[in-house]
Amino acid sequence: MSSTGAQGSPLFIDEDQVQNVTTAVKEMLSLFTAVTVEDGEHALKNLHRSIIDAVYAELVQRIRSENQLIEAVKTNSEQLAGSLAVSIVKAIKNADPKDFSSCAPSASEDVRITLTLRMVQKYCSPVRVYKQPFEMVMAAYERRFPTCPLIPVFLDSEVLSETWSEDGAVHAVQRSCKLSVDAPRLLKKIAGVEVVYFIQKNTLNWRERTLLIEAHNETFSNRVTVLETCLYSVHPDNEGWTCFEQSASLDIKSFFGFESTVEKIAMKQYTANIKRGKEIIEYYLSELISEGVTEIPRWTPPLQPPLSSDPYTIVALTSTELHRASSSDISLGAGSTEPAEGDKLDAEYIERFLGQLTPIQESCLIQLRAWLQQTHRGKIPRDEHILRFLRARDFNLEKARDMLCQSLSWRKEFQVDTILNSWTPPSCLQEYYAGGWHHQDREGRPLYILRLGQMDTKGLVKALGEEALLRHVLSINEEGQKRCEENTKIFGRPITSWTCLVDLEGLNMRHLWRPGVKALLRIIEVVEANYPETLGRLLIVRAPRVFPVLWTLVSPFINENTRQKFLVYSGSNCLGSGGLVDYIHSEIIPDFLGGDCLCEVPEGGQVPKSYYQTEVELESADHIRLWTDTIYQSAQVFKGAPHEVMIEVVEESSVITWDFDILRGDIVFNIFHSKRTPVRKDTSTALPELNNVQLIDRSWTLGVDYSMVESPLTCREGESIQGSHITRWPGLYILQWKAYGSAPSRVDDVIPSLPGSAHTSKLMYYTELLASHDFRGSMTSLESCHSGFSQLSGGTTSSSQSHGSSFISR
Repeated sequence: MSSTGAQGSPLFIDEDQVQNVTTAVKEMLSLFTAVTVEDGEHALKNLHRSIIDAVYAELVQRIRSENQLIEAVKTNSEQLAGSLAVSIVKAIKNADPKDFSSCAPSASEDVRITLTLRMVQKYCSPVRVYKQPFEMVMAAYERRFPTCPLIPVFLDSEVLSETWSEDGAVHAVQRSCKLSVDAPRLLKKIAGVEVVYFIQKNTLNWRERTLLIEAHNETFSNRVTVLETCLYSVHPDNEGWTCFEQSASLDIKSFFGFESTVEKIAMKQYTANIKRGKEIIEYYLSELISEGVTEIPRWTPPLQPPLSSDPYTIVALTSTELHRASSSDISLGAGSTEPAEGDKLDAEYIERFLGQLTPIQESCLIQLRAWLQQTHRGKIPRDEHILRFLRARDFNLEKARDMLCQSLSWRKEFQVDTILNSWTPPSCLQEYYAGGWHHQDREGRPLYILRLGQMDTKGLVKALGEEALLRHVLSINEEGQKRCEENTKIFGRPITSWTCLVDLEGLNMRHLWRPGVKALLRIIEVVEANYPETLGRLLIVRAPRVFPVLWTLVSPFINENTRQKFLVYSGSNCLGSGGLVDYIHSEIIPDFLGGDCLCEVPEGGQVPKSYYQTEVELESADHIRLWTDTIYQSAQVFKGAPHEVMIEVVEESSVITWDFDILRGDIVFNIFHSKRTPVRKDTSTALPELNNVQLIDRSWTLGVDYSMVESPLTCREGESIQGSHITRWPGLYILQWKAYGSAPSRVDDVIPSLPGSAHTSKLMYYTELLASHDFRGSMTSLESCHSGFSQLSGGTTSSSQSHGSSFISR
């Protein structure tokens, strides 16, 4: 078979394809896979969109005109399958051939329809508590039958069978329950039903004081499986209370192509009736009490078998036969407390300590908690911590479980659980890290203040390393969770997050120092992965004009839900109407913002360079490393033995950036473009504690084998240098640091003199290669001087020839 497409080009279609398509469509219909535009794109995802449109148009036409679709789908009509196949072939014949270059089946291929696999939906409720004895609750429950006006969808019920144990302790009833269908008219018309029937089996054990309810659907049982199990039992800590638990599953195998719609309708109706069920029992309990029924005697073994099999012999007693009590002597206990590990969650505990959750959210929490109890034999996280991961993944159980498991492994590997006891911030961090806790906001959230504009971020990184900064940030998050738990108890309502107030007064271009921003992004990444939904609100005050630049760099790494919690105030307008007073009580606004409250958060300031450490010193820190790599590297330079780093540039106009500090001695910095591939000479192989590499061979000739692309820069001890070079040519570039002054003629002559440290220079350095398009958007961060705390205090050298520049800070 051949045809002409929309553009006049021949399009060859194998004759067998019509039969293949017919078979595929019949398979689709037999399994009642979706045939709407919404779901059809998944069911027919191997076919072109124009084919899907054609199939859908055929279906719509049949619904509107002949109304044959309903009967055809119900009977799996061969005629419908064949006509759909013809529609698909027509779509292929009339389409532009180029539209099918990547998706149309070839002459030898079958047209296959990929079916979407559906997962079974499950629901688990928390334990709901009735503060009435079991016998009273059972009397209230029986009033729901044979029908219940308070449940509009419950139309009627009929007892199918009923049995009693010999001693009358166990009473089993099986009912057929008739429910109305609250669904779109078209769906009901296709299904051909207005009501559905469920079979419910109730097993009431008076001796054990339990009622087990098991229900399943009778209508459409070959297409849909609904299973529900409910249990009423005595509260384990108070015999005068009754517990109720509920679980259910929904498995839709096929439903006339409307599986997704049926699933949504079913879950929506089911969850809407869950809490309604508790209200109904409480309504009938109140009705009993208003009739004077305040206590029902417990079941006792009879002296002889019961004479009556009346199901209401024990429960439905008249008011004159019941013991009336003017007041109840039942102890109500001390209220809900946090359940011990392995215990079940009750609804009052959830509302008191975790907040208002929908039934589906409660179910996700209970299922994830139960899974953790089964798989993690050790201590499982607190319920509020589990809930944070569920919220971070929009209560997608699988995604939340994966995220939480990764976090638990991370916490165990790096002993994060003990960080508050094992971590003591270094004195440098305590003095120059401008952050600390300060009372709480209006909603009871702990308030953390960070004076970021006053912090010397570069100095802290060089003095402490990223590892120590990360560990300090983790300790802040751990402390924040602890404070949330304490505030929950103090204020009597769930407090699961904290507020952060960030003061940007003093923020300038030095804070856009690239290694510092890179460290910040890595810290954000760790916090986002392991402390989700802990930030309730972020108040940014006194934001300067440079803030948008920093925000552009950082915001892509912050979760969208977290970004929505940011409020930014520029200048001094944070104290006016609509400012901080809307979120923080006026009496605790810090003094440095114009408030009256003395704030003990450190003021920060420039970190003295005497605190700076080398990479070796940072590596020897006595704690488990959370990161395996670091931004900075350290190197030693000797007379006659420079340290050199090679950077391979693929495209011209790429940008080489550098940042280094001279910790000891004077050094000359050079940049070369090499025409030859260097051979690495590593002095540190002889002395592993050193990092010293030479790449330029002594036989090379300057101007022939390699050329200088920047004027040499002399750097004195204590200076910090940042700069960039825009490359003119691709190839190999070498960054060189060599000792200032005369040098031995051979590198080999250097080795014997290495132990004499008087001729050794030390530096810490960081380099990065940026693509040309990245560089154009990062000029502010590349051409900023970040070392000086207040302003650039050194000289600047630049080469217009090489498009490069370096900045020096003393």
